[in-house]
Amino acid sequence: MESSGAFTSFAKASAYQPPPDHGSSGSLLTAQRPALPAHQSSNFVSPQHASSQAGPSMYGGSSYQAGGIPSWGSSAGGGGGHGYDAEVQEENVNQWQTRFGWRTDVVAASAYLLGPISALILLILETHSDYIRFHSYQSALLTTPLILFRLLLSLVGFPHFLLIILNLIIIGSALFTAFQAYRDANEGDLSRYHLPIIGDFADRWVGDE
Repeated sequence: MESSGAFTSFAKASAYQPPPDHGSSGSLLTAQRPALPAHQSSNFVSPQHASSQAGPSMYGGSSYQAGGIPSWGSSAGGGGGHGYDAEVQEENVNQWQTRFGWRTDVVAASAYLLGPISALILLILETHSDYIRFHSYQSALLTTPLILFRLLLSLVGFPHFLLIILNLIIIGSALFTAFQAYRDANEGDLSRYHLPIIGDFADRWVGDE
């Protein structure tokens, strides 16, 4: 019995004992690594799980790869304005188009050169260009009353020098409006030069056609 008790005491004495610094280093590592708060540890998501969750909701729900329908206002519908641009371009081309392929600026200016005669000829022949027809109407409304007034004054025996002044007024007004019609078309904008009152009538008649 004494030998077995001595053997048991020797086994307990020879059991493994950790080094003196083992417990202190473990406690030191534990102290240096702060524990995650409860709300952060519960919300932690692994990178693999995050990549699998990155779907249509992250990018607005419009990814065609995820089965979403692309909106027509985005890149999928970026060509929506091409139709409008084509219509505007076609309209601009039609404004410059004449029936016989003549130059718009030259023909519009010629509407004033022979007064009501040239205006009437262009109103009969030119049916495509509203710009030319506008100046033809304006030429007829401008020169016809002046020429009739000039003929009336010559019939009643109006002084000759006053008739010459009236002739210069008629020619000057025709040349001035012809220059305006040529310049506006030659500059490329086809803006219509309106004479007071007369221009409004001409513009209205063209719009009613």
